[in-house]
Amino acid sequence: MNNQIESAKAFISSESIDYADNSVVSKTIIKKPAGNITLFAFDKGEGLAEHSTPHEAMVQILDGKAEIIIGGNPNNLQSGECIILPADIPHSLKATEKFKMMLVMLKS
Repeated sequence: MNNQIESAKAFISSESIDYADNSVVSKTIIKKPAGNITLFAFDKGEGLAEHSTPHEAMVQILDGKAEIIIGGNPNNLQSGECIILPADIPHSLKATEKFKMMLVMLKS
């Protein structure tokens, strides 16, 4: 799988990143001062520990299922669903099955 996404060329988000056993894989699509777009692939049981950022972000589930806890409230999402991560509110993610997501973070 190519490590870069070509500008001005169509791509399928869910096919642009691969799963890895017992791992979380990430691939940056765009990184700018105003924000980032990143693809992630989580193996079942993997996740991100609770943290917060000063920036608002949107998660779109591209494949599989995940539990995303925001401010202590669990949200079970599946392929095709999105959720907003508010700035400065603790959140965590866990793969209830393998899942891929796109994270769009706005910094300004």
